Amino acid sequence: MTHGFERPVTMAAPAPRQSLQGVVRWGEHEVTVGGSAPVRVQSMTNTDTADAIGTAIQVKELAQAGSELVRITVNNEEAARAVPVVREQLDRMGVSVPLIGDFHYNGHRLLADFPACAQALSKYRINPGNVGRGDKHDAQFAQMIEAALRYNKPVRIGVNWGSLDQELLARLMDDNAQRSQPWDASQVMVQALVTSALDSAQAAVALGMAPEQVMLSCKVSGVQDLITVYRELAARTRHPLHLGLTEAGMGTKGTVASAAALSVLLQEGIGDTIRVSLTPQPNEARTQEVVVASEILQALGLRRFVPSVTACPGCGRTTSTVFQELAKQIDDYLRAAMPRWREVYPGVEGLRVAVMGCIVNGPGESKHADIGISLPGTGEAPAAPVYIDGVKAQTLRGDGIAQAFQTLVEAYVQQRYGRANAHAEL
Repeated sequence: MTHGFERPVTMAAPAPRQSLQGVVRWGEHEVTVGGSAPVRVQSMTNTDTADAIGTAIQVKELAQAGSELVRITVNNEEAARAVPVVREQLDRMGVSVPLIGDFHYNGHRLLADFPACAQALSKYRINPGNVGRGDKHDAQFAQMIEAALRYNKPVRIGVNWGSLDQELLARLMDDNAQRSQPWDASQVMVQALVTSALDSAQAAVALGMAPEQVMLSCKVSGVQDLITVYRELAARTRHPLHLGLTEAGMGTKGTVASAAALSVLLQEGIGDTIRVSLTPQPNEARTQEVVVASEILQALGLRRFVPSVTACPGCGRTTSTVFQELAKQIDDYLRAAMPRWREVYPGVEGLRVAVMGCIVNGPGESKHADIGISLPGTGEAPAAPVYIDGVKAQTLRGDGIAQAFQTLVEAYVQQRYGRANAHAEL
């Protein structure tokens, strides 16, 4: 009897989808999307855009949390007038994140009537399902594309099954009825979503848009539906794709559903930008959706945004909550420090920290981390050994363990990543 594997275990991921690479700009700041660029994190404000100061503050918060593109609602004349003011406020605060204008129903008119708004935005989102009905559809869609061409802005053609082009859907349902073996309703819906996106992209290119500057999305609220739609879309186009489970929901439900859907597609190489559309819980920061999106990419090994914290889940050996409290303090501390660290300590997002709860896995996990602490479990000696780069460095005791360990982490970051920064300047 033999044990083990007959051949090496491979960890190869599927070959990434070769999408075209576009660029979203504001001033000298560029965010590449698609092609060889990393998967980008996007978010959206929930402020009244007419409140320019409040909107600018929330955009800044989202950008500091890691959002590389931020979408804002442009739904009426007041919002359109406020967009340049929002942009000015952000520029004064040194926030260069590109703004995406989210247009529905009246985007063609707002872009024409408010050129300062059209110029201040870095990208336009167009929903082909409500850009106009009947004879107005093509004309109003063309007006929005012409504005994008005039101001040299990319567009996202964002199809959503909650606002799908009803004329297109009716036509496809009529075609389906003529089949010898008609598809079920869900198959027709998928076909309608993909057809709407592809036909609209083709029209935009025919009007003069560069293919790489036309990004597509087909959002639905069901996990399996989203996977099916994007697999079909990815197989039929090279336009950059924006992923997102629309109306994902609140709290755990929205987080888990988004992670389940996006992770499957991202692992298959599908997706160039992502958004996690969480309904905020009462008093919850809007930035939570950015945190979840970043964590999905980081968990898959596709991006690094913040140092990772390996923490013990707890068991009967760890009846004390000390390690839980320390793990949260350290995680909060790392996230709060990242805006500052990102500027002065290049590479710090790759830092690995371990906060463990007892002697079983604590020392081992701490050794595997860059810096780790193993707290005492129930009945163990009241001492917390700290490991740095795999070697036991010292043992902490007393009531100030959390602050002492935080000080050690800060010193480690300065020593390791500050040195790298100094070498880069030589």
